[in-house]
Amino acid sequence: MKAHIVTLPGDGVGPEVTAAAVAVLDAVAAHFDHDFRFEEHPIGGCAIDASGDPLPPASLAACKAADAVLLGAVGGPRWSDPNARVRPEQGLLALRAALGVYANLRPLQVHPALAALSPLKNEKLKHVDVLFVRELTGGAYFGAKTRTSDSASDECRYTVAEVERVVRRAFELARGRRRHVTSVDKANVLETSRLWRSTVQRIAADYPDVKVEHQLVDSMAMLLLTQPSRYDVVVTENLFGDILTDEAAALAGSLGLLPSASLGDGRSGLYEPIHGSAPDIAGQGVANPVGAILSAALLLRHSLSLEREALAVEAAVDRVLSHGPHSRDIGGNAGTAQVRDAVLAALEEDACASVTFLRWSRACG
Repeated sequence: MKAHIVTLPGDGVGPEVTAAAVAVLDAVAAHFDHDFRFEEHPIGGCAIDASGDPLPPASLAACKAADAVLLGAVGGPRWSDPNARVRPEQGLLALRAALGVYANLRPLQVHPALAALSPLKNEKLKHVDVLFVRELTGGAYFGAKTRTSDSASDECRYTVAEVERVVRRAFELARGRRRHVTSVDKANVLETSRLWRSTVQRIAADYPDVKVEHQLVDSMAMLLLTQPSRYDVVVTENLFGDILTDEAAALAGSLGLLPSASLGDGRSGLYEPIHGSAPDIAGQGVANPVGAILSAALLLRHSLSLEREALAVEAAVDRVLSHGPHSRDIGGNAGTAQVRDAVLAALEEDACASVTFLRWSRACG
């Protein structure tokens, strides 16, 4: 198939890990006979430096025309003044809103070879397989804001339609997993959470085959660390989801391991590792590219409907995590390029084995 993929490397280690993910996508295209065309554009701090705009019009137009968007990271100390009129994160928020990607999927699994890196005891990490579905274009991040010399406010606002669409996405995803949805809110205090909960309860009636439960966000923060294996699909609002998914990343051992997919109603999506720009290691060639590579696998699955190819990338990453080499953040000393090359080698080996089996089966058939 042919696909047009826009890359937004961004700031810090973003260009390094994005380049590794593109190399893997190039290999997938070669192995499986696809034609992927890549188009690179600026976003975030580097875009501010170049044009004064964290999301230049050309970058946004390219993203809207693409089959999928692969993003690295935005931000860094150079643009960290909280009083600045223009900040890198504004580009990312504007992009999410413009693309209408309201459902942020963050899968979390604990790899057996890396369980010792987690701060939790190993027995608590068995069978951990959670899919977080975070509402991405509403809530306090997008609400009206005020600031005076002695006060400030951030409006958290949700409509029924905004809640319903992301919750339905969570229930549909649960049907392909273990059929269990946990909805996280703060309905004992917040009116938006009461709207959220009543909407979830109404929608749950359309999915009688899926178990649903409700958790308050403060208790959920504790339960993620004490009973992580009991959860399947967790759906929540924007701010809560941002915090809970970073907390959950500690279970896996490193932020550098985890991917994300931001989806709307169409096939196009925005894919990025959940880690930040890591300015302390930028340019050193030591960033872990696994989160970006697994984000590329999600791109193959959700935007291009290439399930076989996505599974091949995930299997190649699994082999590298099992046998090495490992990057510095997960106890090894391999650089970005070494981890990338190991994934490419594992992908090549699996692809060759698949071709050999296909030829054998055809000859025997």
